[in-house]
Amino acid sequence: MIVEHIARVHSCFGEKFGVPRQPRLASASRASIELLPPVNVAEAVAGLEANSHIWVVFQFHCGAGRWSPKVRPPRLGGNRKLGVLATRSPFRPNHIGLSVVRLMEVRTVPKVELIIAGVDLVDGTPVVDIKPYIPYADAVVEARSTFADSAPALTPVTIPEHILAQARAYRDDWGTDLSRLIAQVLAQDPRPAYQQSEPGRLYGMKLCNFNLCWHYTEQGIEVVSLTEL
Repeated sequence: MIVEHIARVHSCFGEKFGVPRQPRLASASRASIELLPPVNVAEAVAGLEANSHIWVVFQFHCGAGRWSPKVRPPRLGGNRKLGVLATRSPFRPNHIGLSVVRLMEVRTVPKVELIIAGVDLVDGTPVVDIKPYIPYADAVVEARSTFADSAPALTPVTIPEHILAQARAYRDDWGTDLSRLIAQVLAQDPRPAYQQSEPGRLYGMKLCNFNLCWHYTEQGIEVVSLTEL
């Protein structure tokens, strides 16, 4: 059986670094899923707007190298190995990912696309399938994960006023609140879990057609610049 891509993601995240490690951790993140032929017809998404959330089945396409039976999950500080099938690592046998995201809007003109929020998808991600999220079947209240039973602690983020003003002036077709998005993304601390803070070292990521730069202080993260690409 040959699995073909049915859609492609256009995302606020221009590269892998900085993307939240799980969906819905940055609710201000936005993306669109553009359907590709032959699925790019209004009939294919008829009724989908009745759902608040959807499952997106996709392929990891950025640096998806060879898989290994054991990996080092960031949640465990990169110091302990688990079986790859016990983790959400992108380095999987078939590079398949699964995310539940909020469905904001279904558009059929001028192209068939879905506007989504709370994403962990890099720009250009190929989509294999889309399914509605069904709360009574998909939400398992008694579910547990002993090493990731709650969201990670947030890192304090400081954004200077002039950068806040620049971010608040940003407008796009998805209704992105850029100042809120910056705060949510950086609060997740995008650094590799094993990496320690280095005084003066700048970090950067592509976000909404900007290059966002920050460094670490004793208080947390401080945004240094927001430069248009």
